[in-house]
Amino acid sequence: MRIAETKRLILSKITTNDAAFILELMNSPGWLKYIGDRNIKTVEAATEHIENNQLKCYETYGFGYYKIQIKAQNFKTIGTCGLLKRDELEHVDIGFSLLPNYQGKGYGFEAVTEIMNLAKSEFNMKRICAITLPINEPSIHLLEKLGLSYQKTVKPFDNNEELLLFAKDL
Repeated sequence: MRIAETKRLILSKITTNDAAFILELMNSPGWLKYIGDRNIKTVEAATEHIENNQLKCYETYGFGYYKIQIKAQNFKTIGTCGLLKRDELEHVDIGFSLLPNYQGKGYGFEAVTEIMNLAKSEFNMKRICAITLPINEPSIHLLEKLGLSYQKTVKPFDNNEELLLFAKDL
C-alpha cells in the first residue's frame, strides 16, 4: 500500500512479498557494519522478520518502516525508511537504509524528508529522534542535513553499545 510519493520515489508498506529484498538489504555491507547482523539468512527468515516487526508496527502504531521504490527504474525497491517506536527511547525513532548502489544520490534525504512530513501531518508527532553508531558518518551527515541535531550519547540496548542520539522538533 502506497503511503507517499516524491518526485523520484514511491514509499509503500512492506509486505511478506518483499522478503527477498529485505534479505538482500539486511545482508548488505552497510547494514552489517552499521546496524549489525540480525541473522536473517533465508527468505523464510526475512518473511518471519517482516511479520514480527514491520507488520506488527503497522498494526500497533499505524506506522513503521516503508520500502523505497525508484520511479525511473520501473519501481525497483532500493531501501527502507520509516518510524519506529522503541521502548528504550522517549520519542519515535526515524531510520533509513539503502542498497549500496543507491547511497549518496539524494534518495535517502528525499525519502526521509517525506517520512518526517508524515510524522508531523499524519501521525501528529511533535519530536522525532534517531540513533546511530559514532562511526556511521554517512548517517550522521544525513541526519544533520535533515535538521536533526546531536543531543547526547546513549546506551539504549542490552549490548551496552554507545550510540549517538539526534533529535528534531517537528
